[in-house]
Amino acid sequence: MKISRIVVVSLVVLVAGGLQAADKKSDAKDMEMDPAMQAALKKGAPGEHHKALEPFVGRFTTTSRMWMKPGEAPQESTGSAEHTWVLGGRFLNMDVRGDMGGQPFEGLGYLGYDNIRGEYTAVWLDNMNTGITRASGQFDPVTKKYTESGTFSCPMTGEKDMPFRGEWNVIDNDTLSYTMYNPGPDGRK
Repeated sequence: MKISRIVVVSLVVLVAGGLQAADKKSDAKDMEMDPAMQAALKKGAPGEHHKALEPFVGRFTTTSRMWMKPGEAPQESTGSAEHTWVLGGRFLNMDVRGDMGGQPFEGLGYLGYDNIRGEYTAVWLDNMNTGITRASGQFDPVTKKYTESGTFSCPMTGEKDMPFRGEWNVIDNDTLSYTMYNPGPDGRK
């Protein structure tokens, strides 16, 4: 009786081992990617355009100035920003906190390079709006300037696609500057 149990257990171990070996061979074939999949993975990987955004990474103290009308003094507010890489270095997560017009402000943005489109893309969300701001642009490594253009839903005017232009300037290793322009009441920026 004991011998037959040993034989049965031995057969189970051999069959299980054989199945496991066959499964490993199947995994090896799956690991051999076809060229289309290899190309797709390469297009989806971060590269030198992503590395160009490295000066944007860090913690920053923010000072914001917003002109509500031409010729008026700007509203000024302060806050903080933390920019970190997410999703394997593909996108910068920009977390901004402060005040705007005496109200608490929270904003969240993502900036990355789209290898397929050949341009930088950005989205922005904040607690002053229910829309998502979308933009695209280019980074000039010589001038260290990222310029973007896009649209947002404007809570001040009710316009669904308010155009804007933005410029990020890398001043030095610790200082960034962002300027945003959008049309005023007269349609001029």
